[in-house]
Amino acid sequence: MKPTPGLRRQFIQSLAVMGLSIIFIAVFGSYAFYAIASAYMPGSISETWIPSRVEMIWIGCTIATALAMSVFVAIRLSRRLITPLNSVAHSLREVAQGNLTARAPLDEQATGETAQLVRDFNVMAERLQSMTREREFWNAAIAHELRTPVTILRGRLQGLAEGVFDPSNELFEGLLRQVGGLNRLIEDLRVLSLRDSGHLDIQRTRVRLADELSVVLRAFAEPLASKGFHLHDELDANLLVECDALRIRQALMALLENALRHADPGNLRVRLEQVGDDCQLSVEDDGPGIDSELTSEIFEAFRRGDPSRSRKNGGSGLGLAVVKAIAEGHGGHAICRPAGPGSSFVIAWPASMQISQR
Repeated sequence: MKPTPGLRRQFIQSLAVMGLSIIFIAVFGSYAFYAIASAYMPGSISETWIPSRVEMIWIGCTIATALAMSVFVAIRLSRRLITPLNSVAHSLREVAQGNLTARAPLDEQATGETAQLVRDFNVMAERLQSMTREREFWNAAIAHELRTPVTILRGRLQGLAEGVFDPSNELFEGLLRQVGGLNRLIEDLRVLSLRDSGHLDIQRTRVRLADELSVVLRAFAEPLASKGFHLHDELDANLLVECDALRIRQALMALLENALRHADPGNLRVRLEQVGDDCQLSVEDDGPGIDSELTSEIFEAFRRGDPSRSRKNGGSGLGLAVVKAIAEGHGGHAICRPAGPGSSFVIAWPASMQISQR
């Protein structure tokens, strides 16, 4: 595709062509006019400085032609410059008044920087509208996630205050579980907010990561077993990994909680290994699997692979988003891929300073 010339080049070319054309008409046209007049109408040529009638007609025609050319060039340049700018200005006023659906139409005559300005404005407006929709979605989703535990806490505490419930260890443990759930939700939101603002603090140190992750696996052993899961850990104990161990433990806890809520009881394999230049941590279950069309969205906040299943099993919908934030904070990535009848959730990050001891 031939590149479109810029506005400066278009102005120079258009004005140069117009100037040369006017000069051509004035100079060569005058030679032609006086040659014809001398041959066929010698008496029409004035012998003084005052033009004759025929000469006045020629001068008027030359001026009219030059003006017509100037107007033609001005109209073409204005269509390429003024029309797109007016379109963007009108759309900007619409956006400023709250109409985020406003878009600037791209005129076929617009080229170069003006056409790029229209395209950039439309992209900006689309992103602004998308961000607004996402903010509204986030506000509604956060309110939904907070409403249930707050309602439970309020009901239980009001019941205690009115004497409806008798104080008991079981009741207080239930209240503490609700508070713990709220605390996890707040921490997840904090991590995502720090990631979005570019202030997620990653304190990298060289640690034996298998030892750090074993603590998490021991904490989850009983809840997993009670749900019918058989935990298999395949952690390379010889790996010294450069990472933020606290954040990696947080990511593993989120992956295990996700498996507890959504995976079918069966084998649950946790692997820590070096793959090429990356350190890779994965949690693999036996089912039910995730639709391939959803794997690209499942790590986004409040996105669930199966909404009805997630509503039944609970969860804020933030766990996998936190996993992705932690992976990206380490300069890596998080993916979900099929693994037999189930799924494998993988986080990987560069392991350039990883050392293996034998």
